Amino acid sequence: MKDKIILFDMDGTLIDSTDAIYESFLNVFKKHKIPLLPKNKITKFIGYTLQDMFRFFGVSSDLIEVCCNDYKRHYTTIHRAKTTMLPNAAESIKLASKFANLGIVTTKTSHSSRELLQHFEVEKYFSVMIGREDVVHTKPHKEPIINALMIMESKNIKIDKNKSFMIGDTILDLQAAKNADIQGIGILCGYGKRADLEQFSNNIFLDSLKAVKFIQSL
Repeated sequence: MKDKIILFDMDGTLIDSTDAIYESFLNVFKKHKIPLLPKNKITKFIGYTLQDMFRFFGVSSDLIEVCCNDYKRHYTTIHRAKTTMLPNAAESIKLASKFANLGIVTTKTSHSSRELLQHFEVEKYFSVMIGREDVVHTKPHKEPIINALMIMESKNIKIDKNKSFMIGDTILDLQAAKNADIQGIGILCGYGKRADLEQFSNNIFLDSLKAVKFIQSL
């Protein structure tokens, strides 16, 4: 019997799409003659929405949606070829599926997330997928997690918040878990730093597999 819920973030948690993300931003910057930024200046904000990222990069408000659409058009042409599963991620999904109901909660679109998970042949393990287009408020707001749990409940999956977990690599994931009153598990294979993650969770692991094994032991 599966009595636990595990929600996974995408970028930095299950997949590495850094090259696809960076190339897509550079494409937009060049097209609109925006000063180019080094990779480390962009990756530090992965996990935020595209709108927020362009805002952080100083793009004028009247140009943000145009930039977002240009980014998405380029990203969808390269994301499969320039994305990899993180080490142990596929194994963690398969192990987790044996004792928990699984979901995705991400600020990527659920459409592109589903395409990538299908590409890596793991999409079938997830009961729900919540992306940017499915919510008004993104992480760290509780809405994406609450929506995921509500959809699971509508599929006759029993929800016990004491047995529900969010695994992610940034403080946005852990803050969202706290706001939704479930347990946040931080991992270090992505974009967050241990010191930052430890502000919001006592449970920090190297990767998603170690996080899943911890949850299994509870």
